[in-house]
Amino acid sequence: MTAAADDILIRVRGVRNQFGEQVVHDGLELDVRRGEILGVVGGSGTGKSVLLRSIIGLQTPDAGDITVFGEPMIGREETEAQNVRRRWGVLFQNGALFSTLTVAENVQVPLREYYRRLDATLLDEIAAYKIAMSGLGPEAGPKYPSELSGGMRKRAALARALSLDPELLFLDEPTAGLDPIGAAAFDALIKSLKQTLGLTVFLITHDLDTLYAICDRVAVIADKKVVAVGTIPELLALDQPWIQEYFNGPRGRTAAQGAETLHEEAVERDRPASAHHDVDARG
Repeated sequence: MTAAADDILIRVRGVRNQFGEQVVHDGLELDVRRGEILGVVGGSGTGKSVLLRSIIGLQTPDAGDITVFGEPMIGREETEAQNVRRRWGVLFQNGALFSTLTVAENVQVPLREYYRRLDATLLDEIAAYKIAMSGLGPEAGPKYPSELSGGMRKRAALARALSLDPELLFLDEPTAGLDPIGAAAFDALIKSLKQTLGLTVFLITHDLDTLYAICDRVAVIADKKVVAVGTIPELLALDQPWIQEYFNGPRGRTAAQGAETLHEEAVERDRPASAHHDVDARG
């Protein structure tokens, strides 16, 4: 089904990224729909993070067009681009927190950049609220990144990404380095925030559990392009070697089985009490 133009939050057309003799993308195209969690996958070196950086303006493509919120992002004046950038948040790979700032001060960085007249009390209140939204306790605010666990640093970076009340959230490998329990908890947090805040999420990940748990669609980068976009069942129906190897390999099958188990548990949990009584009565 083709999405209406108003439903496309990010539109990438004909993008080419080249570094010296190495061509990373050539004619890459992608649409991200409003309100979805789009997972982006691909083998090492396919340029997933390069694509993200191209969209948010940290990398200028050699060719092509990118629009976000209907606004062109290539060749714009800096002041014009800032008006668009304040509408999104970014969680960079490994968090990219400023090591010399506390968690609260890290969260305040975007606020100080875009809203310079906010007083210290209000900045502290907003930072505390965003830290709580990310699932951290108030004791995390005055701590430095070096004093946090890996999972806590991810959540602190998420709090900073949420500081400007974004409509669009970019996540680069958010569960990398987390244990399975921590990764699952982070996935659940992202899904909850997406539903509560009405976010659109652009998510780069290698984590198959994440893809099955929270992504509405998945875009696959291979051969310098996006070769397929769809739900996981739609992708599995394609005769594309990398997709089949990725999703039907041992880890892919394990993730699929885990997702099916979680779905069955959710259905059972959500059944009306009377249905449970009927089963008991028949037993």
